Amino acid sequence: MKISALDLKKQIAPIRQELDAAVKEVIDNASFILGAGVEKFEQHIVEYSGAKYAIGVSNGTDAISLGLLALGIKPGDGVVCPAFTYYATAGAAANIGARPVFADIDEDTYNISLTSIEKVLAKKSKLKIKAIIPVHLYGACADMDEILRLARKYKIKVLEDTAQAFGAEYKGAKAGTLGDCGAVSFYPGKNLGAFGDAGLILTNNKTLAEKLKILRNQGNKDKYYHSVLGRNNRMDTIQAVVLDIKLKYLDFWNRSRQEVARYYNNNLSGWNIKLPVVPDGSTHIYHQYVLRSSLSNKLFMNYLQKKGIDSRVFYPVPLHLQKCFKYLGYKAGDFVQAEQAAKQTFTLPVYPELTVEQRDYIIKTVKEFMHGQ
Repeated sequence: MKISALDLKKQIAPIRQELDAAVKEVIDNASFILGAGVEKFEQHIVEYSGAKYAIGVSNGTDAISLGLLALGIKPGDGVVCPAFTYYATAGAAANIGARPVFADIDEDTYNISLTSIEKVLAKKSKLKIKAIIPVHLYGACADMDEILRLARKYKIKVLEDTAQAFGAEYKGAKAGTLGDCGAVSFYPGKNLGAFGDAGLILTNNKTLAEKLKILRNQGNKDKYYHSVLGRNNRMDTIQAVVLDIKLKYLDFWNRSRQEVARYYNNNLSGWNIKLPVVPDGSTHIYHQYVLRSSLSNKLFMNYLQKKGIDSRVFYPVPLHLQKCFKYLGYKAGDFVQAEQAAKQTFTLPVYPELTVEQRDYIIKTVKEFMHGQ
């Protein structure tokens, strides 16, 4: 049996007519960038998320960079990031001249460690730390109450990286709406995915929202009149209308992922594998269903793949050990939990369209591997 990590064709098929009609309308109107469909989508995101403002942009990485720029982060400023996450979190900061400052992760949730954050912020250094980017990894929120408390204590900005958790909630509020702003990715493989690259920034601050709209559009509010040095980070209208259609189904898809996760949990409990932990105060929308074993994740993943199951490792090399961040001066052993997670965690397919037969085959295969150890 072949089971992919994600099957977008199955997701798209039931809503294909709606999507085709929406895309056709954009083509007919020939308004391809920041067209009316973008504004409509932004308004629907406001209604869905509870944020006061939503600004559509080119992709999730640009959402982080733009958010930092709008928050006043300048070249040389320190930005705290978890050492265990996708490159874009720290890469977006580095690419505007800021300096990533890594912190370790929590052993159970894989989100940024509060103890590690406090150590970083309390450390005496010539580097001025101006912001923190908590990542809501795999679909569950970091401890935002404590992160916001630390941000107030040290007078720094908070940009939530909500790339993997759009639709998740923290104590009744949607992820991405609690900090100064929240960056969202609509990469095709996300729970809410575009037909290409797209992203969005959430904020409750009107001044920040207006600044972001100018920054994303070449630094101009009125065409040919550039008030600041902006960027070309505009959202394509086709992506906006596709996302607007899919937004109607997001909560259903997320509930379906939760049901698949429950099925796995019920059948894999007691098998000497660490199951996903749902952090206190957060819901989990299972962008990834991540298991952890004391055995090598590569051995586990390779076995699953030989059996036709598309298992992945997110992420095999922590950011502080990536070649591109060598200039920051970190070394192996600096962030023990991040390094352990990179060696021990792996994923199972968790998308809504997985059949019971496919789930049972995945569970059977995991148990077969464990039997052989």
